[in-house]
Amino acid sequence: MFGIEAPIFAFSHCRDVVVEVSKAGGFGVLGMARKNKELVDADLKWIDDHIDGKPYGIDVLMPMKYERTRADLRLDAEKLIPPEHMEFVRKLLDDAGIPRLPEQEADAIRGELLSAHNSTPEESMEMIKIALRHPIRLIVNALGTPPREVVELAHARGIKVAGLAGDVKHALLQKAAGCDFIVAVGTEAGGHTGNISSMVLWPRIVDAVSPTPVLGAGGVGRGRQVAAALALGCEGVWCGSIWLKTKQSEVVPEIKERLFAARSEDAVLTKSVTGKQCRTLRNKFTEAYTLPGAPTPLQAPLQGILWWSEGRTRVERVRTHDNAKPFLTYPCGQIVGDMTEEASVKDVVYQMLSELADAKERLDGIFA
Repeated sequence: MFGIEAPIFAFSHCRDVVVEVSKAGGFGVLGMARKNKELVDADLKWIDDHIDGKPYGIDVLMPMKYERTRADLRLDAEKLIPPEHMEFVRKLLDDAGIPRLPEQEADAIRGELLSAHNSTPEESMEMIKIALRHPIRLIVNALGTPPREVVELAHARGIKVAGLAGDVKHALLQKAAGCDFIVAVGTEAGGHTGNISSMVLWPRIVDAVSPTPVLGAGGVGRGRQVAAALALGCEGVWCGSIWLKTKQSEVVPEIKERLFAARSEDAVLTKSVTGKQCRTLRNKFTEAYTLPGAPTPLQAPLQGILWWSEGRTRVERVRTHDNAKPFLTYPCGQIVGDMTEEASVKDVVYQMLSELADAKERLDGIFA
């Protein structure tokens, strides 16, 4: 479909990772949810200039259900968030000694932050139209079935379309919408994910959507996991968390340090970060929402706005301080338990391919 050498698709918010994976023989996919329009255009231009003509794609958030309209998101965040929810987060950080945003700078900081909070259908469509000015080869919807207009717009330009699915019913909807392949996401995955394990989900979706190709996602970071996906009927894998450990990753050193120290069970499912079920690194914020008296997380996108405009912003401004580090988090899957040291993107790809070859040789020996 894409003429790539390795069956490895890499989701990343970092343009460097996208380029390096594609140049190593895989397929890089740039996440767009944390970028404003200017940054999206600049990042895609940078990729075009550095990827040596290799194929790449984009990942956008186009949820089928949404609590607020785009116009609402441009209002003052504090007017959108119920006071008791804002006070819960503020008190949590105040008690931990995390300084509040400077009063004279707070509005500008929040405004800049919200300008990059692109997850409404309208904003995602704007991102896609910008991306269509570039030689992208793939558009992926990370939150549901791609709208018909997106599928038609892409196909008219020879661009493939895919969606992420955590159960069979969603995979069937995506196939019916015209997706060229399905990404079957097991619960081990980082970010927004369902509750079915990869080992069970992958073959179910493969059988349900055949002959539409399927990529296995969730818990993938090693060659043996690629071999397992292929053995279960997938055409390749989709992975994201494993790239966080790379030298090219966008993750700041303080968060990377926490990732290297984490166990698989420290990648927890919570609605406290975005309002949707999301697997992220356990931290003081996620733990606070499990305690008696904690509020029920708001629906998306309001919970995400609360965390980004008040929680994450305050914490990351002082991330080197000891009292801030326990609050640092990042979406990551259970593969985090295998991420103990930094490596280059190229090394990760080659290690995966080497272990895949070893797994094939072992199986060939067993069935000889």
